[in-house]
Amino acid sequence: MLSPSPVSLLCALLLCVPLAVLFVAISPATTPTSAADGGDLVRTPVAISPNRSRPNPLTTFKHTTKNQQEMANNITTNQRAEDSSDESLFRRAARVNLMPSPPRKLAFMFLTTAPLPFAPLWELYFHQAPRNLYNIYIHADPRFRYHPPFSGVFEGRVIPSKPTSRHSPTLTSAARRLISHALLHDRSNSRFALLSPSCIPLHSFEFTYATLVGSGKSFIEILSNEVGAYERWAARGEDAMLPEVPFEDFRIGSQFFVVTRRHARMIVRDRRLWAKFMLPCLVNDACYPEEHYFATLLSMKDPRGCVPATLTHVDWAGRYDGHPRMYNASEVGPDLILVLRSHRPRYGDEEMNGNDSSVTERRDPFLFARKFSPGSVPRLLRMANDVIFRD
Repeated sequence: MLSPSPVSLLCALLLCVPLAVLFVAISPATTPTSAADGGDLVRTPVAISPNRSRPNPLTTFKHTTKNQQEMANNITTNQRAEDSSDESLFRRAARVNLMPSPPRKLAFMFLTTAPLPFAPLWELYFHQAPRNLYNIYIHADPRFRYHPPFSGVFEGRVIPSKPTSRHSPTLTSAARRLISHALLHDRSNSRFALLSPSCIPLHSFEFTYATLVGSGKSFIEILSNEVGAYERWAARGEDAMLPEVPFEDFRIGSQFFVVTRRHARMIVRDRRLWAKFMLPCLVNDACYPEEHYFATLLSMKDPRGCVPATLTHVDWAGRYDGHPRMYNASEVGPDLILVLRSHRPRYGDEEMNGNDSSVTERRDPFLFARKFSPGSVPRLLRMANDVIFRD
């Protein structure tokens, strides 16, 4: 039998290669595609350990592979990009001098999505104040129309602002943005008060200034063991806050506060805790970073430097919809102002500040109050000089 020549072997190979390619193309895959190979994420409910001190009613999810975790991390890309655009601002604000230059000023920081309905009342308030003792800053969500535009003492006081929404870190970011601009704008800013557009003053500027500057501490509500605290802590996932924020250190407090210059700088310098609180929530109903981040940060960093109470009065009695009571125009009169002034703030952990902030000893005055309906403006103006500004 004749041996095949090299030319004949080459021809045979050229004929077989297309057949092999065709066979591979039509053969079924022998290995199923998994999540780790780029398929859909497999979401496995986390079993709740029976030895936890509190039950977890949340359905949270655990990603079981490294690739899955990397895919899950993409969820936060937009939020991180939004925050990173502020990094230069925060870094510069974090380097300001801790000591304010004389005269010490109050920084009034309004966080709003609408024209300030009580601007006429605040105009009277600031007109009876020395101009060299205060500054005004406004964070105004750029998605809304502000008509009429900010005018009078509020003209030109809007800082570069970004969209905000509930159940997200954006309100906390806005407050950090306000603090940063106030720190950089005027070295004399000594106290930083965060206010709502529905806030009104309960006292004269002179009384407010003496109260805040006369205290060496921040006024921020710091509460532990609140109903629903565990659900709020676990809103991003059962262990998402660990190890930086263990549940035992998690605190809740009013969104509105007054902080010292030292604490203002501490807030804008923080990266470690903020990296946790800026994560998106899995359960919106328990997600209120603006009521958690500041209270937790200052409680962990400098509890003795805080009076654990807010000086902004609000009535939550009988409210279950996430919104406090709003005072209608018919309710607004001298008696209401005097009643709000007479209330005593709710203080947080008594042991955190020792005897100086003892619940039984302190009775700090409410300086502001919310919420008031826009229709109450005429009544408030009529009694401003004779009631509100008369201490």
